[in-house]
Amino acid sequence: MTAPLWDPEQYLRHAGHRSRPFHDLMARVGPLPHGSPRIADLGCGTGDGTALLAARLPGARVTGYDSSPAMLERARAQTGPRLDFAEADVTTWVPEETYDLIVSNALLQWVPGHTGLFPRWLDALTPGGVLAFQVPGNFDAPSHTLMRELAASPRWRRALDGVLRHGDAVGAPADYLASLTALGCEADVWETTYLHLLTGEDPVLDWMKGTGLRPVLTALADDPEARDAFVLAYRDLLRKAYPPGPHGTVLPFRRVFAVARAGK
Repeated sequence: MTAPLWDPEQYLRHAGHRSRPFHDLMARVGPLPHGSPRIADLGCGTGDGTALLAARLPGARVTGYDSSPAMLERARAQTGPRLDFAEADVTTWVPEETYDLIVSNALLQWVPGHTGLFPRWLDALTPGGVLAFQVPGNFDAPSHTLMRELAASPRWRRALDGVLRHGDAVGAPADYLASLTALGCEADVWETTYLHLLTGEDPVLDWMKGTGLRPVLTALADDPEARDAFVLAYRDLLRKAYPPGPHGTVLPFRRVFAVARAGK
C-alpha cells in the first residue's frame, strides 16, 4: 500500500472529536519515572497532541515524529522551549536515547505487523517507563466496509487493488494485552466506542476525507475525474448508512487503547 498523502487542514476539520481519545489515553498513563521526562510522540501528525504533552508536563522534552512532510510543516507551527519535531518512518525508527514515555495516537493502524515493533520500543524505555497507544477499531464499520466494497467493484478494482486496509489492520484488545504482558509489561488495555455527533452536509464523508479515504484519494490523484466519481458514489452509500437525525449525524467510532509500563 502506497503511503497516503495527508491534508492537515482537512484532518483538523474535526479536531475536537479526534483529540478526545488522546486525552483519554493520557489520563491513564500515570506517573513517569522522572520529573523532567523525555517523550517521543510517534505519528505526531499536525503536532497538536505533541504540544499538549509539552503543556501538561512543563519540564518534559518532547519530540514529535512523523513521515508526512505536509503534517510536519503544520506541526512546526507549534512552539515551545523543549518541543521539537523530526521526520521519521515508524517502521524503521530506532530510538537513539531512552524515553520515559513513547506515545502513539492513531498511527499503528497504518503499520502492518506493528506488534513486532513493540520490543524495540520497550527496550528504549527507562525502567518504569510507559508505552501508550490508541488505534481505531472500526474497520468493520460501514464507513470502511462500504469503501472496500466500492473499491472492489468492477469499475475500481484495477486502480484500487491493494490500496485499502482490512479488518485485521488492528488487533483485538486481548491480543494487545497478550503481546505486551509477554514482553514483561504491566499492561492496561481497553476499548471505547464514541458516538460523535457531526453536523454539516455529508459530515461522515468529510470526516473520512481526513483519514480513512486518504489512500483512495492518493491512488486516484492523477485521475481527478475518477477520484471525484468514486467520492460521489461513496457519498451516496454513506448517506444511507449514516442518515442525519434531528441534532446531527451520529458516527459510532470504536477505539482500542493500551498503556504498558516497563519493569523497574
